[in-house]
Amino acid sequence: MRKIIIIAISIILVGGSIFLAKYLINNKKKPKPKTEKIVKTVFTKIVSNTSVPLIITTNGNLVAKNKIEIFSEVQGVLETTSKEFKQGTSYYKGETIIKINSDEFYANLQAQKSNLFNVITAIMPDIRLDYTSEYTKWQTYLQSFDTQKTLQKLPKFSSEKEKFFISGRGINTAYYNVKNLEVKLNKYNLRAPFNGILTESLVNPGTLIRVGQKLGEFINPSVYEIGVSVKSEYRDLLQIGKQVRLHNLEKTKTWTGKVIRINGKVDASTQTIKAFIQVSGKDLKEGQYVEIALQAKAEENAFEISRNLLIENSKLYIVKDSILDLVTVNPVFESEKTVVVKGLADGTILLSKPVPGSHSGMLVKVSTENNKQ
Repeated sequence: MRKIIIIAISIILVGGSIFLAKYLINNKKKPKPKTEKIVKTVFTKIVSNTSVPLIITTNGNLVAKNKIEIFSEVQGVLETTSKEFKQGTSYYKGETIIKINSDEFYANLQAQKSNLFNVITAIMPDIRLDYTSEYTKWQTYLQSFDTQKTLQKLPKFSSEKEKFFISGRGINTAYYNVKNLEVKLNKYNLRAPFNGILTESLVNPGTLIRVGQKLGEFINPSVYEIGVSVKSEYRDLLQIGKQVRLHNLEKTKTWTGKVIRINGKVDASTQTIKAFIQVSGKDLKEGQYVEIALQAKAEENAFEISRNLLIENSKLYIVKDSILDLVTVNPVFESEKTVVVKGLADGTILLSKPVPGSHSGMLVKVSTENNKQ
């Protein structure tokens, strides 16, 4: 009997515990979760439409305006001159850059001069007999004949008969052979056509130079030009003599150049026109990369913004009562980093920096840093 009572009491206790547990679970109050609204802080600027000058930017490499590639027209051994034929060597106008040994050629020239002298001497008796009045001028020519000096011009013919006589004796042919050799002799010494600097050297003294061999490159480092391609729609902005601004990539140095030539042909593949700009100044070097700014017309009642603010090429985010709104604008000009747009009213609050995840209707807070900018 006692055992039955203990079992009954245990069942009652277990059942009461279960009932109490269910009661407590059903009457427990659950706190409502709090959702925090995230309001992003944005940077803005106030639109103020003005007259915006349109600047066309392009770039290219500088090329010396006066530049020659040195090739040999004769053959011989390269000799040493007063200056080394090395890159960076400067020469004044008329100074010898290249000297090629010409001993053998010079000896041949002297032999041809002697041959001409002998041919003229041989016809002097005939001239004295048949052309007495012309004898004196030919005698004077022989007396002034000097094989060490440049050959003088033959005396002028006084008649057709004298001309035929002289030509028939081969004097004209001998004369022009000598003149041809004299011209060729000058090519053994190459002189600087202008003040400049050697930028390329391909041979050394003692080297056997052959006809047509490239020896180096010589430039005038004071004047450069650069060819730039401009869209054909801006062809009216290109005028010979117009000044343009040039600067290095770091934008730490600026130079002023001018348009000197404009190609009359539009490139069919790119629809651009080639213009050539001349520039001179300190710190300019052959092959240097520079950027050029061409001043175009000014666009009235427009506003300039950063390119990364433009959405779908024609839309911008503005702020209205702390809410983002997407508006459509009219881009009228694009440069590498900026866009000039029209269609924004004065006083419009425009995003000045892109906001990740932005969308129309998004709640934002304008940064107080705007007042410090």
